[in-house]
Amino acid sequence: MTERADPAVALDLLARGEITLKGRMPRSSNATFLVELALDGATALAVYKPARGERPLWDFPPGLYRREIAAYLLSEALGWGLVPPTTPRDGPHGEGSVQLFVPADFRQHYFTLLEAPEHRASLRRICLFDLLANNADRKSGHCLLVPDDRIYAIDNGLTFHVEPKLRTVIWDFGEEPIAADLLEDLRRVLAEDLAPGPGEWLDADELRALRRRARGLLRAGHYPADRSGLRYPWPLV
Repeated sequence: MTERADPAVALDLLARGEITLKGRMPRSSNATFLVELALDGATALAVYKPARGERPLWDFPPGLYRREIAAYLLSEALGWGLVPPTTPRDGPHGEGSVQLFVPADFRQHYFTLLEAPEHRASLRRICLFDLLANNADRKSGHCLLVPDDRIYAIDNGLTFHVEPKLRTVIWDFGEEPIAADLLEDLRRVLAEDLAPGPGEWLDADELRALRRRARGLLRAGHYPADRSGLRYPWPLV
């Protein structure tokens, strides 16, 4: 299965496929595993993040995998398709999330993609998504270019905090106007009941904060700039 697969088919495979552990993903601060899923003759690789393997954080509650799921559902609600299909799953190491593994050109990342004009619209969309989700850890290497030139945004566990936590490498669009079609997507989602989607995985305060951020972006109509130079993650890539 590739990134071109029907999302409904991918989600069914992620949710019901037999899981085989392939190995632990390198350079991950939390326990993150590459797995293979098999169902009715179909197979796919996925990334499994169990809650049991999360390193405790002082500024985020446990259950980061829930935020991975909420980020996927928010992206789908917006119609942006930025996050690979992601679903909850009780796997070999307990409850967590499984996300479709996408075959990417791992030589590419945000800083290299920014150099190509044809990618700037996709990167602006990821920037707006992170502003809305309050992403506290958008590194350059979290932007993956796949063979059809789509760019996915992965590693969305540090999101949706009620307090301002934004840390991102994507500051190149500061003070540029937000495209009208993206603002319309924000208005539409703001008017919807998010409880069956991302709201199912967020608490009431987090959902209210998400709506406040959406209203703030609509009022501003442009991307913010970081005057402090401090709102960057580390490492950058």
